This record gives sequence, C-alpha cells and structure tokens, in this order.
Amino acid sequence: MVTPGDPLQRHASATAGNWQQAPYNRWAFWHLRELLPTQRVSRGTGPVRVLPDRADVHDVLGVEVSRHDGGRVTVADVLEETHTDAFAVAQDGVLVAEGYAPTGGPTQPHVVMSVTKSVVGCVAAILTDRGVLDPERDVAAYVPELAQTGFAGATVQQLLDMRSGVRFREDYANPRADVRRLDKWIMPVPPRAADRPRGLYNFLTTLRQEAPHGSRFLYRSAETDALGWVCERAGEARMADLIASLVWEPLGAEHDAELLCDGLGTAVHNGGLAVTARDLLRFGQMLLDGGAVPDGAAGTRQVVPAHWLRSAWAVDADVRNTFRASLAEPSFPGGWYRNQFWFRPGEHGDVLLALGIHGQMLHVSRRTRTVCVKFSGWPEAQNPVHLADTLRAFDAVGGALLERAARTDVPHLPGVVSGMHRSGAASLRGRG
Repeated sequence: MVTPGDPLQRHASATAGNWQQAPYNRWAFWHLRELLPTQRVSRGTGPVRVLPDRADVHDVLGVEVSRHDGGRVTVADVLEETHTDAFAVAQDGVLVAEGYAPTGGPTQPHVVMSVTKSVVGCVAAILTDRGVLDPERDVAAYVPELAQTGFAGATVQQLLDMRSGVRFREDYANPRADVRRLDKWIMPVPPRAADRPRGLYNFLTTLRQEAPHGSRFLYRSAETDALGWVCERAGEARMADLIASLVWEPLGAEHDAELLCDGLGTAVHNGGLAVTARDLLRFGQMLLDGGAVPDGAAGTRQVVPAHWLRSAWAVDADVRNTFRASLAEPSFPGGWYRNQFWFRPGEHGDVLLALGIHGQMLHVSRRTRTVCVKFSGWPEAQNPVHLADTLRAFDAVGGALLERAARTDVPHLPGVVSGMHRSGAASLRGRG
C-alpha cells in the first residue's frame, strides 16, 4: 500500500504549496505542523477515556463486502484500494480493530479535513446550551463585520445546516472555484513577500448572497468558517481553545490535537484539525452515546447536549426535501445534513457521518453500536467510488460485529485484529 519508510523523516519534496497533492499527501497529512502554522488543541490534564482492548479475535479485515459495482471483496481489499493511512473500529466503547500504514501510528495526529466541521458544530452546540449562542439570531449580531456581506440576515442555525444563500462553490477539481480561492487566501505569505497574508476572515467579507437564506442545502466550507467566527465571538476565545476546553479534554482525549491556521493566526474552521485515530474514535463514541462519556465513578457526564444530537438524527420533511433537491442526494440517497453532520440510511439503519476530502471518515451506527474511523491519502480530493466502497465496508463491519454479538451473547466484542501492527511498520492487511 505504502512504501515503508521512517515516519519521522520529512518527505524531501513536500511543501506548504503541495501538501494536499499526491504523492506528498501520504506523508504531509501526518505532519501538518511541520509544513504549515498550527495551534495546539490541548487535551488538558484530565483522565484519558479508556478504550478496553479485548484479547480474543474477530477478523474484521476478512469481512466480505459487496462493492458498488457488484463485486465481492474483503474489508482488507477496500482499505488497500482506497489509500488507507489508518483505521480503527470500536463497538460499545471496546476497541475491536485498528491498523496503520508505515507513514503513521497510533500516537501521530493525521489531518481530518472537513471532519473538523463536525467538531466545530459541537462547539456551537455547547455554547448554545450555555446560553451564550442563539441559533436563531442573525450571524451579524455576533460578527458585525458580516453585516455588509452575503451572510447578513442568515441565522446561526442556517450556517450549521449549510443553508445560507451565500455564493460559494465547493468544486475541488476546478482551480478557479471559490474553495480553491479560499485556499490561497489562507496560505501564509512567504517571509520574502512584502504583503501580509489576506486571511480567512477577510475572504469571508468578500462573499455575496445569491439565494434566499434557508431556501436550499448546498455544502460549502465557507459556512463553517463563518460559524467558527461566530463561535469565537460568542465564546470569547479562539477556536483551538474552545475545542480544547469544551470538547477535547471533557471527552477524555489521549493526545493533543493540532489546528491549522492562516498567516494571521486565524483557525481554519472548515478543515484544519489533525488528531489521532483513537481520539477520533473517542469523539465518535461520545456521539454514539448521546454526547455523554464515563465520569470515572460508574456514571456519565454530558459533553455535547443530548437534545442537540437527537434533533440532528431526527430528520424532518423540510431538511429531507432540501437535501433531496441538492447535489448530494445521489451520493447519500435518503440522507440529510444537520448541525454539521451528514446522515445516510445504511444497511443496518441510519448512520451519522463526519467526512473530509481525500478520504477522511468517521462512521457512527446506532443499530450496530459501532464507531469506525478511516484516515486516507486519496490522490484526488473526491472519489465517489472510494467513498461508496468505504461506506459499504463499514456497514459490513458493523453487521458482522452485530451478528457475532447476537451469536455469542457477549456485551463487548473482541480486541485488535490478528496480525495488525500498531507501530505502523506493517501493511494494513496484517499477516496470518
């Protein structure tokens, strides 16, 4: 899958200008802060959430998958074909399987791209629950700089649901698309350049309205960047510190995360987070458990408001109809988008998804009680075939684990797959 090498040695040709391009991304996604400015998202000093690791074995990699084209392969085949950098699976909070390509390992953060959006959405949820953010208020009430832009008149909830009327095109294959213009605005200016970086927030003030707010669903990174700006104003702190204090430490993360920022020190809210696979698994388990985590005393404590997650899972006619009319419907038939999360009907019930370009995925299934994480280095930003096959693979993993639980009548399922190497020194296929 990946040519083995020293994960600590910098790729000689990787730069701030090509870090998302193949083949440099296979190294760069594990080493974000060595190429670009980042801010630390502290895990704090609280206890780490334990991920029990059962000793008996379930061959997750051998589970059969029906591909999008009707072919039959295994989960291992799908992981190899889709440029997997790391994957991890848990059921009922128990680590069932994990694996790493030679470029990384369990203690290394990997950029998760737009999975970041879902974390920022949770920050907004907590601020709302604390009474400092009102989802129904105009965003300009929090950020007056947006009053003369296309965001004026949009509510915070419309940003959460990607339903403002702002003009912004998320076409990664088009170098002139708005999302590629955004990349240039946030790129730090080299030290020899005379001009200061233009910055993320300055870019947002250039956007104009093209449709009535609330009239459509259209996935756009600028929505989350505006939402992050609103959260920083409402929470009176920068996003790295909001994530740390409101989400990362309370959920029991094991490692600090990193958050990409522009040349002016502004967080890239739409896709700048880098985390370890196990910590993203912990985040997903918290979502699966209704926003709660163990409190260490046989009880639980709430991190993300349960009612906020319930409202996201419970699709209504308006949310569903706007999604059905969108460009996303063919990829997620029957799905919806709410509160910075994707939802789709899976083989075993509805699934919550947090997704990022180049193949980053968090897959949460309430029916199978599974959380699946995948870090990838796709050569291209988007690949519908890789996406479809990965979704089918994680559906199949959840189904296999659910079936085994029913057959063996055990509350928690087995540990790490036989042959997997956590150091990142072996193929994701494992051995034996």
